[in-house]
Amino acid sequence: MNRRQVANYHVPPVYEKGDLMIFYDFEVFKYDWLVVCVDMVKKTEQVIINSPDELRALYEQNISNIWVGFNNRHYDQYIMKAILLGLDPKKVNDWIVVQKKEGWQFSGAFNKVPMINYDVMPNPPVGLKTLEGFLGSNIKETEVPFDIDRPLTQQEIKQTVFYCRHDVEETIKVFMQTVDVFDAMHGIIQAFPDMVNLSNIGDSEARITAKVLGCSKRDWDDEFEFFFLPCIRLNKYKCVQEWFEQKRQEALTLGVQHYDKAAKKAWYKAQSFTITVAGIPHTFGFGGLHGATEKPSHFKGALYHVDVNNYYPSMLIAWQLVTRAATNDNYTKVYKTRKALKYKQTHAATRGEAKKWKKAQLPYKKMLNALSGAMKDATNPAYDPRNNNCMCINGQLMLLDLIEHLEVIPGFQLVQSNTDGLIVQVPDTDEAFTMMDDICWEWEQRCSTEYCEILLELDCIHEIYQKDVNNYLWVDIDGNVERIGKYLKELSPIDNDLPILNKALVDYMVHGTPVEQTVNNCDDLIMFQKLVKLSDKFQWVEHEHCTPVERKTGVRVIKTHYEYPETERYTYKCYRVFASNDFRDGRLLKCGGQRGKPEKFADTPYHCFVYNDSVDGSVKVPEKLDRQWYIDEAKKRLKQFGVTV
Repeated sequence: MNRRQVANYHVPPVYEKGDLMIFYDFEVFKYDWLVVCVDMVKKTEQVIINSPDELRALYEQNISNIWVGFNNRHYDQYIMKAILLGLDPKKVNDWIVVQKKEGWQFSGAFNKVPMINYDVMPNPPVGLKTLEGFLGSNIKETEVPFDIDRPLTQQEIKQTVFYCRHDVEETIKVFMQTVDVFDAMHGIIQAFPDMVNLSNIGDSEARITAKVLGCSKRDWDDEFEFFFLPCIRLNKYKCVQEWFEQKRQEALTLGVQHYDKAAKKAWYKAQSFTITVAGIPHTFGFGGLHGATEKPSHFKGALYHVDVNNYYPSMLIAWQLVTRAATNDNYTKVYKTRKALKYKQTHAATRGEAKKWKKAQLPYKKMLNALSGAMKDATNPAYDPRNNNCMCINGQLMLLDLIEHLEVIPGFQLVQSNTDGLIVQVPDTDEAFTMMDDICWEWEQRCSTEYCEILLELDCIHEIYQKDVNNYLWVDIDGNVERIGKYLKELSPIDNDLPILNKALVDYMVHGTPVEQTVNNCDDLIMFQKLVKLSDKFQWVEHEHCTPVERKTGVRVIKTHYEYPETERYTYKCYRVFASNDFRDGRLLKCGGQRGKPEKFADTPYHCFVYNDSVDGSVKVPEKLDRQWYIDEAKKRLKQFGVTV
């Protein structure tokens, strides 16, 4: 055992609630295992190597505390339980890693070892090394192979401890970046102590929501017996509702409700109906509504975001579609609680007070939004596919209804439709606005019920750039910016890929800043990073790096390209890539795949260099960075929004 002080760790604010945490990570080999554990309150680190007794003592000291890890929900907790039960951790490791099976399936005895686990891995999953790269940390990997067929040497153990410690430190960083998610889960436990407790802190949002609602798992045979709400008034676009009715009859005739999981998923995926609505192509199906201008668009003028406030939660309550598996009315209580907190936020006297009330809503917001997915998950106690279908189908038809009624406004133009709202343009006159406002009010009255109001919010937009329904930016009349999509979204320390390009596009759209100015004025290397990861479909990586052979092709138009007779071979999984103006640097290639030939990593330059050391802090741009590549890429992306510069 090795115990040391780690005074450089900062205690997360969550400790104010009194919960203690052990951050941990296991490394397992055929003849050796080790674990690094960090106690954030005592600010101590403990390293245990091949000693079940020491591990058991640590476990017993912390049996009522929270064990925090990265992917520990699926891996580390089962390694720990195996060792405590006297099982071979290597066999459990291979069961999970090699055979791709769930840890709980290995032995029922695991249920006898209580552990409160919290997993910081995001959903959808992103690997720890990728997150470390986004954070700007060192992403080099251990040189000790995990399939080594002998006991490790002391030097190999030392190196493994070094990298294991690094992963624990990075897990702490990721936790600190996502502490609001933990606080939200903790807030649910505090709000409903009679339904859930601290042992549920590691549950998914959908699972914990089902427990709060007291859901009792039921099997349903009426998945496609969905119905249409009486508030819907379609005429011009009645064919969409008729298409859903046809699909209902088709599913019942085929017995789709009895298909296995894969076949049913394939059936759902194949169902789509495309129609032009208000001059814009729309696609309807069993998910959400999507419609946008066919070409990239740029609008200015009297634009409005017509947003349905808490659409799905409001609809579920208004039309009594909350899962039939629920045994209480906690969903309505959650809805009303969040609504009251939002009122306090919007009427706060100071920005700090508004921020406090906004944060207080997070537990309730997550529960409200988690239910819709839980209702379609056959393994979740909240499972109710019929009510989920009713929600999704009627949600689309109600918005289509709104478009049909708004379309009568002279000069009306639809910019886009999505699952819970529209962006529209009307003439900049009092008459047009009053007409739109009256239509929205009438729609609200029809769609609301005695149980819950379904209300619209009108946000005034000054300008919008739109690539498609999933990628757009708007500036409202107060100068606030809404950014949606991969190329425009506001990045964070754990979602930080090619940040200079996002900044260049946003600065141009909002302030008119030339992309050359944004790129050339930035000297922080981390802003230019592109993270790539080798998938299991490939075996190794090669970097073209030598004096290239220049080749020219063509007759009238001469094109020059370069061939690299030499490469450097790497075995890492993750790489931090930068554009290079040194022609000795070629492509970064993934090799050993089924096609038999090397393939360039997507979205990487044809001339690049790799830098896997830390770029966090004061690491500045080297002379070999090819800024022009980033300028050209920014202009290519702007062109996809219909902007040529």
